[in-house]
Amino acid sequence: MDLAPLLDAPGVVQLHAYCAFGALVLGSVQLLRRKGSMSHRVTGYAWVALMLVIAVSSFWIHEIDQWNGFSLIHVLSGLTIVTVPLAVLAASSGNIRRHRITMLTLFWIALVVTGLFTLMPGRILHRVLFG
Repeated sequence: MDLAPLLDAPGVVQLHAYCAFGALVLGSVQLLRRKGSMSHRVTGYAWVALMLVIAVSSFWIHEIDQWNGFSLIHVLSGLTIVTVPLAVLAASSGNIRRHRITMLTLFWIALVVTGLFTLMPGRILHRVLFG
């Protein structure tokens, strides 16, 4: 493992990557913990903040250029910016089933699946992990 490619990347890429790693850790913790407690809420709000930073920061990352610097990842980022607050609203209004489904979908698709794409050859995290 060589952190140089990440440390040499622009600040927005570093912010995006560090927040994604933090969201992956916090999200994994959330999946394993008892739901509904105060610590679940506090950790959840931290996860929500990280997810929003990840989504917003992606608009300044143009590594994959499908349409004038933007890609399908940016569409997912837009969906995340809309969906995260809706998931929080679902919980606060008592719709726990919708909250759970939405948060699980965000975790697996917006974080894990898209995170796996960062391991493709030529991407920064691929160089970090595999040289």
